[in-house]
Amino acid sequence: MTHTTIVSLDSTFIHAGPIVLVNGEHPVIAPPLASSLIPVASVPSASAEERQPLLERTCLRQLEAWLAASGASGSIGIVSGYRTREQQQQIYERSLAENGFAFTSSYVALPNRSEHQTGLAVDLSELADNVDYIRPSLPDHGVFAAFKRMAASFGFIQRYKEGFESMTGIACEPWHYRYVGAPHSLIMERHNWCLEQYIAVMRRFTADNPYEHWSDGTLTAEVYYAKASETPETTIPIGNAISRHEWSGNNSDGFIVTVWRGQEQMLS
Repeated sequence: MTHTTIVSLDSTFIHAGPIVLVNGEHPVIAPPLASSLIPVASVPSASAEERQPLLERTCLRQLEAWLAASGASGSIGIVSGYRTREQQQQIYERSLAENGFAFTSSYVALPNRSEHQTGLAVDLSELADNVDYIRPSLPDHGVFAAFKRMAASFGFIQRYKEGFESMTGIACEPWHYRYVGAPHSLIMERHNWCLEQYIAVMRRFTADNPYEHWSDGTLTAEVYYAKASETPETTIPIGNAISRHEWSGNNSDGFIVTVWRGQEQMLS
């Protein structure tokens, strides 16, 4: 890659962006701005707990497109979207009282350790009576199966899969989806990586040796890691000025950079 563009980022931005890792070891440091959260009007609420859920605007837009494309718009509703720290605390304490520690530690994250506090996570359910707020049902048949198969194409991953509990700290949750954006969702789906693995793997790739994402035989994106500086600003090499680029903090020690390319750019 020829580096002709340099982007300077506030080093604290490692805690912001669609690929921030939130788990027991990586708490929410930078809650979303209120201006980035949108009340959900287009998708029905599936739970009495959250009659007017909120989601980050891009997450909501992609969820709407995903539901429409899969034909599931009239069959799936939102159980839970964005939560404040205080709401997460209440949910955790209530579950402890009602369900005990073993259940709660498996299905309810501690306050400031919940992805719901980013606005990028959504719990979904089939529209039905008496939906369980903690463990809603999202079946694997019919329109629900078609919906799930299309998740990665719209930037979503099933965040907590069976077999990954030791890494995520949460039991399998077929209803919990996290927006990370493409191509990250597609790469994770292809390799069956959880977000913890993806963050770790991307540390191996640099601007000079990026991960190459191919679509239909054409190189469409290069993804790599840039370590955050200990100074107030971190400089990141991007490539030629006409390349579209995006970045996200990993909520740990650096940034994941995505440079979108067309085949004609690679040959020039």
